[in-house]
Amino acid sequence: MPGFTLRRAVLSDMRAVARLHRHVRTACLPYLPDLHTPDEDLAYFQDIVFPGSTILLAEARDHPVGFAAARDEWLDHLYTEPAWHGRGVGSALLFAVQEGRLRLDLWTFQQNAAARRFYERRGFRAVEMTDGSGNEERVPDIRYRWIRD
Repeated sequence: MPGFTLRRAVLSDMRAVARLHRHVRTACLPYLPDLHTPDEDLAYFQDIVFPGSTILLAEARDHPVGFAAARDEWLDHLYTEPAWHGRGVGSALLFAVQEGRLRLDLWTFQQNAAARRFYERRGFRAVEMTDGSGNEERVPDIRYRWIRD
């Protein structure tokens, strides 16, 4: 992998992962409401994400440039540092999550055209669209599914 490595995240990575999550959402999804403080983000990763998910971290020179969090047949998070978009980080994280799975579902926002293109180019198909009433942001979303051939 050019310029970055993948590894499983450990508890000491939690703060960096939470910061990266907030940074990417702010930079790439400006239409989302800012519902939580950085401390609340950290609590979410501490109480929900890290205990219940496998988290993969992409690093360049010991600096996190992307992460993916998955559990069972769900990809709950895949975020890449904007400066690293288009450099294979997201694909590498996604392929690593897909490894050993027969199926993978995820949600993204309907307005997130870049994410939709990314997933559709990698074989994900839309299976459900909502008006956003079921997510905390209240922004229309879409569920994608990938099934191994």
